[in-house]
Amino acid sequence: MADEGAGSTGRVVVLVLPEVNLLDLAGPVQVFDAAACLGAGYRIEHVADTERVATAQGVSLAGLGALPEVVAGDLVLVPGPRLREHREPYVSETVVGWLREAAHAGARLASVCTGAVALGEAGLLDGHRCTTHWTLVEAMRARYPAARVQEAVLYVHDGRISTSAGVSAGVDLALSLVERDHGPALTTAVARELVVYLRRDGAGEQISQFLKHRSHLDSAVHRVQDHLAGSIDAAHTLAELAEVANLSPRGLSRAFTAATGITPLEYRQRLRLERAMSLLCETSLPVDAVATRCGFREGRHFRRLFKARYGGPPSEFRHRTG
Repeated sequence: MADEGAGSTGRVVVLVLPEVNLLDLAGPVQVFDAAACLGAGYRIEHVADTERVATAQGVSLAGLGALPEVVAGDLVLVPGPRLREHREPYVSETVVGWLREAAHAGARLASVCTGAVALGEAGLLDGHRCTTHWTLVEAMRARYPAARVQEAVLYVHDGRISTSAGVSAGVDLALSLVERDHGPALTTAVARELVVYLRRDGAGEQISQFLKHRSHLDSAVHRVQDHLAGSIDAAHTLAELAEVANLSPRGLSRAFTAATGITPLEYRQRLRLERAMSLLCETSLPVDAVATRCGFREGRHFRRLFKARYGGPPSEFRHRTG
């Protein structure tokens, strides 16, 4: 489990703003719901400063809870509303005050698309790297000059503040938050359940190695792939993996290569390197600690493999989302 997820309460408080965009709301919420169904323990609440909210797409949402007290480790999620030109304030003073109290209490805050404006109005983006829908980048920079607004990225994590680009990038952000809380194996299962790509950051490959080579129908090979994804730092041997598949080592090698086009140990190496890239981009762990987390026993060997895979040393990819 990544350090950033330590202390998470599992509570997800979804702030529903007037004229919220349905996909900004439903996409990330379904990620957390799917994760909960797979054992993650998330508890989702929908709240607003009014009992009923009209969405941008004309659907009226009722039965929303009042703005609650939040505590350290709670996640406050702000899906993006449709912003009307020359209509201010963008969010009510009640919401602004509540978001400030949530931040002061130690809650994690995440916005989808235009939801970043709510965090900006509360002053919570000041000094932080953040992003939003590409059409709003310049306006955000002008309105919140102390915020470090990034462009051409899917999402940005900076401390307890997380923000995402437009619409479907909210799903990418939610998957990233699940990965921080529960690791890559469960996150991969969520992505497969929702039939979506698992993308690490705006600069990385679109299709995760955790999802590549999984379109085959060999259940024994799938078991081995699940086992490798769930124990990246373990020192697997071919014989141990063969026991998982209930095959001989030679039989596993033949079956795995036929189903995926690569060997089991090459697949494990690709998973480890992608996990290392994720940790480098999203944490402040030293390179040697990243190597150990990902199952590499010797830092020099890790650096050589990483450079061959990504074209540069691990140090060049530190906080690449920012």
